[in-house]
Amino acid sequence: MYHPFSVAETTKTAWSIFKKNFVTIIVYSIAASLLLLILGGIFGFVFSPEDFTGKMVVSLFMVFVQAYTTLGLYKLIFTLIDSEYYEFEFSQILPAFKSIMSYLGVIFFIAFVITTFSILTSKLDDYPNLQQLVQEIAVIIALYFALRVMFFITYIVDDQSGGFESIKQSFELTRGYFFKVFTMLCIILLLIALPAWVSQYDGFGFASIAIIFTYPFVNIILAVTYRKLIYSHQDIDDDIAETN
Repeated sequence: MYHPFSVAETTKTAWSIFKKNFVTIIVYSIAASLLLLILGGIFGFVFSPEDFTGKMVVSLFMVFVQAYTTLGLYKLIFTLIDSEYYEFEFSQILPAFKSIMSYLGVIFFIAFVITTFSILTSKLDDYPNLQQLVQEIAVIIALYFALRVMFFITYIVDDQSGGFESIKQSFELTRGYFFKVFTMLCIILLLIALPAWVSQYDGFGFASIAIIFTYPFVNIILAVTYRKLIYSHQDIDDDIAETN
């Protein structure tokens, strides 16, 4: 039976998936974190601060690895959701090279827009009031844009969409659900920001470790929200494991 999109039901479903596959998800998260930490440490030791070219190459490589592990997490989440009724193989959670390039294309595009905006606003240093107004308006626009494109990564992974195609699809998916999606975004930001904020006063303690748990959980929330919104748009049976 079709059910309208519900924030409470979506969060409950995400928590159920997280609990049911807790070990698998946490093992992946820890392994990915250790991989990034080890590679970062190795490259930091090999290249000196003065080696600009080497640092740039390493930075690009680390961005690629981070993209690979991020998309791998989403592949794992969708595989766990869709394989509720059957077994899956390890190869199913490996992201495709095309997906990684699409993801990086969006990330670099957003970084380019932010950098360009920062350069342009810096030219308003002689007009501080105008500069502040422009920055405040930009924050509002950025938050709106972030809400509308927050599902681009799920389309890249689940639908093998291209970078700009995924942005367009995310805009369509969130159409008509602004406040409900905004509520889900607030939940996600809270779960990410709270441990990060506490870790500033806790050192590398409980709060830092908690991020290993909250980070995959918020991505599960995002994946489930994406699927639930598809149900609402398509008016189909509300079965999280049967829609793709």
